[in-house]
Amino acid sequence: MNFRKKLQQDQPELNFIPLIDVLLVIIIFLVVSTTFSKFSELKINLPVAEANPVENKNVPINVSITEDGKYTINEDVLSDNSIEAIQSKLMEVSRNNQDKMPVIINADAMTNHQSVVNVMEASRRVGLTKITFSTKVN
Repeated sequence: MNFRKKLQQDQPELNFIPLIDVLLVIIIFLVVSTTFSKFSELKINLPVAEANPVENKNVPINVSITEDGKYTINEDVLSDNSIEAIQSKLMEVSRNNQDKMPVIINADAMTNHQSVVNVMEASRRVGLTKITFSTKVN
């Protein structure tokens, strides 16, 4: 048995090799798992155009139908309630711009369904295919 006191104390030793190994594994893992994406950017110079002012703006055709079946087209009351009379008035109002002019139907809530169908049929015959119904928002 050695009962003598040591005169020199052993210095604690730090072993860096395992630390370096762990850091190297972490760096390799990060490099392998990281995806590098390159963001490409396109520079596009769009052409510039000047628009001509619109001279003939298409105003919608307002068709109003009362409860008793009277037709009003753009504030003109029709005396005849037939499909042909509605068709001729729509032809007169549209002035051969059938493809662009919308028809707005303002029908009373108590209007006969056939009255609305008559306006739709006359519009179809004239070639007015853009038909909208006007409603009241509560």
